[in-house]
Amino acid sequence: MQEQPIKVLMSKPGLDSHWRGILVVSLALRNAGMEVIYGGNQTPDEIAESAVQEDVDVVGLSILSAGHPRLIAETIEALRRKGKDDALLLVGGTIPPDDISQLKELGADEVFLPGASLDSIVDYVQRQMASRRALFERQHRPHTQNQPLS
Repeated sequence: MQEQPIKVLMSKPGLDSHWRGILVVSLALRNAGMEVIYGGNQTPDEIAESAVQEDVDVVGLSILSAGHPRLIAETIEALRRKGKDDALLLVGGTIPPDDISQLKELGADEVFLPGASLDSIVDYVQRQMASRRALFERQHRPHTQNQPLS
């Protein structure tokens, strides 16, 4: 059975109109074999709804505005309400380094700042998803210990 490609929703919470970074990262993920859905500008609730409707593995958020703590918190809460808080959550953009720990405490899995290499973003997503899929397989593998041999 062939493994399904990693499915990623890329979106911009709020009204931020800077789109170049999110498009470049989206293309890098797509070129690495991932299925990328570009959501564009969406409210936190719309992002969560899109994540559920598209059944994504990863939610990538790009923010270049000062409202990032509030927007990330609202998006994480919306994902929780919709039952999609198991998705890998990535944040990228002009985030002050002092805010990274706060965003991770809220629930962001990783934060990528301007200048992060595309390879590092792709590698991070691939490693995290491989780890999550392996854990899922171990948890759902049929238990064979102490079963008689045929």
